[in-house]
Amino acid sequence: KKYDSGTGWPSFWDSIQGSVETKVDFKLIVPRTEYHCSRCGGHQGHVFNDGPLPTGKRYCNNGLALKFVPD
Repeated sequence: KKYDSGTGWPSFWDSIQGSVETKVDFKLIVPRTEYHCSRCGGHQGHVFNDGPLPTGKRYCNNGLALKFVPD
């Protein structure tokens, strides 16, 4: 579900059901939707409505929140 959004951030068009929760973030004055871990509340990134089909969402993930494992 990862895709190249052209933003330089790891981006996904969906999340694993039940793994994240959202809240409105006003840190940059304009409201954004933050998503965070549903278990620990750790910040994951922000979700925007300019992603690809089928969801139209762009989960723009903080790279430090990911653990990359080589193939």
